Amino acid sequence: MKSRLLAGIAALVLAVVGAVLVVSYAQGADARAVQGLDPQDVLVVSKAIPAGTSVETLQPFLATEKLPGTAVAKSALRNLDGLAGKVTAVDLLPGEQLVTERLIAPEELKTSGSVDIPVGLQEVSFQLEPQRVVGGRLAPGDHVGIFISFKSGGLEANPEKQTTQLTIHKVLVTAVQRAPVATPPAQPSTDGTTAPAEDTSLPTGSLLLTVAVNDVDAGKIVYASEFTDTASLWLSKEPLNAKDSGRPGIMTKPEVYK
Repeated sequence: MKSRLLAGIAALVLAVVGAVLVVSYAQGADARAVQGLDPQDVLVVSKAIPAGTSVETLQPFLATEKLPGTAVAKSALRNLDGLAGKVTAVDLLPGEQLVTERLIAPEELKTSGSVDIPVGLQEVSFQLEPQRVVGGRLAPGDHVGIFISFKSGGLEANPEKQTTQLTIHKVLVTAVQRAPVATPPAQPSTDGTTAPAEDTSLPTGSLLLTVAVNDVDAGKIVYASEFTDTASLWLSKEPLNAKDSGRPGIMTKPEVYK
């Protein structure tokens, strides 16, 4: 009886030790895998940050995350040392790394009222989802290319074809308005206190953009925005020094593979 009891206890001890060794090995493997990716600590936006927010008030909106070296931007910041007095150049969205280019001197900050409208142009506004607006990373003063797509009717010779064209080049953005970003609900932590929930979602909500164009281009934008059942808009960030291939032709399905 005693020998069977001792054998049972020994078996239980061996099972516990085996489980501990398996868990330890798995944790060690995870650690080795992370080390192999050259992990680096970088500052990541945890809550939406409006443009013009000072560095001195940024800390509650940021979190330090360990990311694989290959995923870290060259200008990503590890801390805010030496950046006092600067402000955010544009709205920052949860999940993006904080990079040096996003922090500028206050006098460099462009607001919707600080962009001079070239003489002879008029302003027109339209609403798009973030994926159609360079991920929402546009600010007043930027220039964009405007693509217009038609489900049909874009070609007189073949009206049934779907078409896309970079129709308007290097358009001046004069204002960017964003839908409010909802703050994720707070979650209870293990110590009983309440901590803000981490938000790693993609940007959501629409953006309202205002651009300066001539009267003809304004008509094109209004048409594509008005008749969304047949037409749609897509933007690229197109600085004034962007290369022009000289082939602004109409894109159709056969053209995609050329």
